[in-house]
Amino acid sequence: MTDAYHTQPDSQNGAKPDMTQPAPKERISLKKMLPILVIVAVAIAGFFLLGDKLNFQTLADNRDALIAWRDSNYALAAIVYIAIYVAVVAFSLPGGSIMTLTGGFLFGLVAGATFTVTAATIGATAIFVAAKTGLGDALKARLDGSGGTLAKMRKGVEENAVSFLLLMRLVPAMPFWLANLAPAFLGVPLITYVWTTFVGIIPGTVVYTWVGSGLGDVFARGETPDLGIIFTPSILGPILGLSALAALPLVIKAVKGRKALPLEE
Repeated sequence: MTDAYHTQPDSQNGAKPDMTQPAPKERISLKKMLPILVIVAVAIAGFFLLGDKLNFQTLADNRDALIAWRDSNYALAAIVYIAIYVAVVAFSLPGGSIMTLTGGFLFGLVAGATFTVTAATIGATAIFVAAKTGLGDALKARLDGSGGTLAKMRKGVEENAVSFLLLMRLVPAMPFWLANLAPAFLGVPLITYVWTTFVGIIPGTVVYTWVGSGLGDVFARGETPDLGIIFTPSILGPILGLSALAALPLVIKAVKGRKALPLEE
């Protein structure tokens, strides 16, 4: 009887279940994928339908009508501008730069930058949530269970999310739409993503809005705005300084990690 007793299943003798078995992988259903599929479809359609129509010349040709519309109902103009900007970002449509210039042109530096940063953050959050819901959580679970370089990279980004996201926003080395999607696949928390996006895009937005606020004189001279102003030392210097500050925690952690490594005999 003793032998028979000991051959009973673990669940009957109080033993803990075997935790060494990998957790079942989360399935990626069509329902979860639907939001990101809609975004991709609209982005493709926008690329072919809009193309280069949202450009400086379009703004120049319609400047009088836009000013009259703003003057007739400022609040409505602000709401419509924010809504369009949210859509441009959320669906990765072309024309982000010209939209920022338009914000400065219509609403001035302070109001224009405020509207643009708010709208861009909302749009970026929308695409982040769609990607995280559709693919991000499932991909995160698979990376956690697989180990290897990708899992380590995801863990590293997650542990240094604030510095990573701020640096990514301050130094736009990757397209804005990719910067919106990548954190969703790397396990970045939503609240961290939102506030770092809001703060990180302020410097660049202010510069382009500032250019836009002076478009009246540019139009009068029949010229085009110099978007390369962001690369002048007086503007690029402070942005690089903020980038270095954002990267400082990563550097300190890397140095401490090297010092903590055991010496080889």
